[in-house]
Amino acid sequence: MPQNIKIASWNINSVRARIDIVTRFLNEEAPDILCLQETKVVDDTFPGGVFRQMGYNHQVLHGQPMHHGVAIISRIPIREDDRLDWQANGEARHVGVRLDNGIRLENVYVPAGGDVPDREANPKFGQKLDFLERMIDWAGKLSVPTILTGDFNIAPLECDVWSHKQLIDVVSHTQIEVETLDRLQQAHRWVDIGRKFYPAPQRLYTWWSYRARDWQASDRGRRLDHMWVSPELADKATGHRVAEPVRGWMRPSDHAPLITEFAF
Repeated sequence: MPQNIKIASWNINSVRARIDIVTRFLNEEAPDILCLQETKVVDDTFPGGVFRQMGYNHQVLHGQPMHHGVAIISRIPIREDDRLDWQANGEARHVGVRLDNGIRLENVYVPAGGDVPDREANPKFGQKLDFLERMIDWAGKLSVPTILTGDFNIAPLECDVWSHKQLIDVVSHTQIEVETLDRLQQAHRWVDIGRKFYPAPQRLYTWWSYRARDWQASDRGRRLDHMWVSPELADKATGHRVAEPVRGWMRPSDHAPLITEFAF
């Protein structure tokens, strides 16, 4: 029997502050699994009870006080949770699980990298590149079908930003970040589901700055959030979209959720 699974990924920018729009999203879209990044909460005060009341009884949390944090909540069983320290300093930026069909689901929050794209002047930028290097090493050793999703904090293609010319020296779209992300993609021959369904140069953004007075009118977006799959899973994806209207809900995150449907 084929199994249809809908997986969503969303940098929520504080799950407690935005619990109302998270529950609205779950009610309207009903994903089987929701991967959250930047939950900004320790595990003990994660609003798990709210999600259990909605049928999301399986929860794997990796939180810390005030910053970062990732979580996977699910209506279907998830097992064998992993927490890899790609940041090499204990920050809560990854959690991974196994589905009952044997597929791995890895949820990652790559560091933003600060404002200056220079390792010497800005240690945060170096940490971001080193984080990706550890992911490259991990990806090269993968031997099981895997879904990798989350906030990668890199818009790799020229059409993944509102202006390639104006953003080429801006962190998230610099040449070294793009090249490093490409090496990560090649390390496991990951298939970028976003661009599978919306081939370049189609417009496809997932993030709009809070600084814009009217984010829709200016539409200065970037595609920072991604859903990648092992090559053997590419044909299992039957649909993908960015839930862009969510960015306009009350007290929104600056990211919109990704939703991918699979038929396994």
